[in-house]
Amino acid sequence: MSNAILNMPVTPWWKQRWPWLLMLGPASVMVATSYTAWLAIKTPDAEVVGDYYKQGKAINQDLRRDRVAAQLGLSMTLGYDAATGALSGRINRNDTGPLMLHLAHATQPEKDLKLMLVPDADGHFSVALPMLERSRWVVLVEGGKREWRLAGAWVWPANHGITLLPD
Repeated sequence: MSNAILNMPVTPWWKQRWPWLLMLGPASVMVATSYTAWLAIKTPDAEVVGDYYKQGKAINQDLRRDRVAAQLGLSMTLGYDAATGALSGRINRNDTGPLMLHLAHATQPEKDLKLMLVPDADGHFSVALPMLERSRWVVLVEGGKREWRLAGAWVWPANHGITLLPD
């Protein structure tokens, strides 16, 4: 019996499949670690607010503007038509001054959009807009002098339109 074992052909380790299968786990971890390190180096860190007290005071100003919008009884409807590439809507207010519309992307600030809206006498407006990305958008509408604001969240295209009411 010992003679039969000694006469078996011996193959080198690199021709066996088990060492390669055992090395596959650590090799995949090394690749994943390299990719994670590359992401950490290439992606900028989120900025931390240095003056949090000043930011808190700014929140109080925003709340004041929400109360002004409620006192004025403002509301706004907004919709996007992908076929025509137009963002249109209506606001119920008496003056016809310009409006500032800010569409903030949920995760990528470089995709934020700021638009100037000029409603007609009935409050209707329409503005050309390139293809709106499928995302959750934070919508902020302000008066020309920033004395009031309407805000809300819009998931497009799940919701074709949004109605903004004062909080």
